[in-house]
Amino acid sequence: MQLHELKPAPGAKRRRRIVGRGRGSGLGKTSGKGHKGQKARSGRGILRSLEGGQVPLIRRIPKLGFNSHRPLLYRIVKVEDLARFKEGMVTAHDLKKSGLVKNIFKPYKILGNGELKKALTVQAYSFSKSAIEKIEKAGGKVQKIDQQNLKEAKSAD
Repeated sequence: MQLHELKPAPGAKRRRRIVGRGRGSGLGKTSGKGHKGQKARSGRGILRSLEGGQVPLIRRIPKLGFNSHRPLLYRIVKVEDLARFKEGMVTAHDLKKSGLVKNIFKPYKILGNGELKKALTVQAYSFSKSAIEKIEKAGGKVQKIDQQNLKEAKSAD
């Protein structure tokens, strides 16, 4: 097959409908839209969400649960990520410097993925049970912090 022999698949190219060009065309006068009514008018068609006089589906379905507009989303830090720090205290500022958290004022949670061999005192908003076990097994401590203490520490700097 040569380039000049290429053709579109049968039925792939359809002729554009030309309307309003007299009775003989089959699409004259009302241009295939019938007589009057909402569907014959120009502009946007009928919205799919409208169901005539019937109660819309979204109103018929029972409303369940609750979705907060401001959910508390924790940034995740794994125990194996804490292995990069020297023995001692790991604070929110240390985690920010290392790039593990973007903002120290947004909550982050330590999860127990991986192993830890150093004795670290870790400060965080929340810990998983496995993370607490692994940190304490390595000889470290766990300290929960709240936003009020963090803001006071920042203003003292």
